[in-house]
Amino acid sequence: MGYNYQKLLNHQISFFNQGRWDDVYYRISLLKKLKLVIEQHEDEIIDALGKDLKKPPVEAYSTELLVVYKELNKFIRRIKSWQKPRLKLPSLINFPSVDYIHHKPWGQVLVISPWNYPFQLAINPLIAAIACGNTVVLKPSELSPNTSKIIQKIIHQCFSKEIAEVCLGDADVASQLLELKWNYIFFTGSVAVGKIVAEAAAKNLTPVTLELGGKNPCIVDTSAKLDVTAKRIAWGKFINAGQTCIAPDYILVHESIKNQLTEKIISEIRNFYGDQPKESSDLARIINKKHFQRLIKLFQNQKELRYGGKYAEDELYISPTILIDPELDDEVMQDEIFGPILPILSYTNDNELHYVLDQHNPPLSLYIFTENRYFAKKILSKYQFGGAVINDTIVHFINDRLPFGGVGTSGIGSYHGKHSFSTFTRKTSIVDRKTWLDVEVKYPPYAGKLDLLKKIKNWIT
Repeated sequence: MGYNYQKLLNHQISFFNQGRWDDVYYRISLLKKLKLVIEQHEDEIIDALGKDLKKPPVEAYSTELLVVYKELNKFIRRIKSWQKPRLKLPSLINFPSVDYIHHKPWGQVLVISPWNYPFQLAINPLIAAIACGNTVVLKPSELSPNTSKIIQKIIHQCFSKEIAEVCLGDADVASQLLELKWNYIFFTGSVAVGKIVAEAAAKNLTPVTLELGGKNPCIVDTSAKLDVTAKRIAWGKFINAGQTCIAPDYILVHESIKNQLTEKIISEIRNFYGDQPKESSDLARIINKKHFQRLIKLFQNQKELRYGGKYAEDELYISPTILIDPELDDEVMQDEIFGPILPILSYTNDNELHYVLDQHNPPLSLYIFTENRYFAKKILSKYQFGGAVINDTIVHFINDRLPFGGVGTSGIGSYHGKHSFSTFTRKTSIVDRKTWLDVEVKYPPYAGKLDLLKKIKNWIT
């Protein structure tokens, strides 16, 4: 017999309804315990990330563990103040009253996390959901099994199943979980699967956060400082072997500087990974053969493969690869690449620039390299996107004071820091009417009261 997910959910509902989870100090103590247990298992986590993605230890620590510690510290310090009721000025019509907003947890939360940053993209939503007083079922990706197992081990050491549980398994497990009635669903992954999650949630009118992706453009105009531009693009693109939802997906550079920029990016790739990137311990690998084979097809038969294009299936290795001016209807320019392949396209005027940008749905991220603030302002005002960076890549993810999320097909909702608190709680309005005075104007009979209401309309609206 398989796992009884409905029984698990029922246990969490029962625990939540008992009100034992209302104590914020208890939740903070569990967050502190989670931080301690993660610290104790740091080496195992880094090792698991190495086994799943051959992720360099520095990348594993900086992009996974540090991000988690930052979120934990934020919630441990701030959750008490964030959840306090917020007094609001009462309406004159309700005089006398005390009005306030109370933040309440949703209840039972399902978190489905991806494989590309399998530790932090699983743990961070769980941290926020628990800190806010929800119970959580976490379904990590089956494509990063070593990391998923260490996550399960850590969660079991920190929480009872009534509070948080990790369900391992493939897409069938995710499907079974989506059939249940949740109070909130938080999903990070592809657009295609995001649509499936949204459809399942709609059956019960369950609110969702969908962290998806898209083709993130990187625009470089003639005023850009090319040395730092090349370095920052190469770093943002090839970290985690390009398997990052906010990585630059393609470059749009002015024709007059295209060759210069291309050569400088190639130079930075060599600086990062040497002349033989396959031998570098600083370049991650592709997650599995299916994804590997998809990526290989994207650059095979391209008319101008300027750099890279080398691969080894037995190691799931693909070298950093640069393509020049692929056709817009080529497969590499259709969907999110999600790998170490960087197309460089050129434009000569604004019409050409906008024509290319208009071919795709609003991206999760947009990058502009320029010293011309008017140029940047024009792009930012014209297009929709989840988040943008001027003169760098992917760094907006680091600032948890900024909401992180997409728009349209790149996502619904946002999180990080206090924005995660807003995601995993719902605002409830409370009006506490006093009984020592009761204004009669609202009660029948209404004779003669219409003229009075018209006279005071400017005071009550």
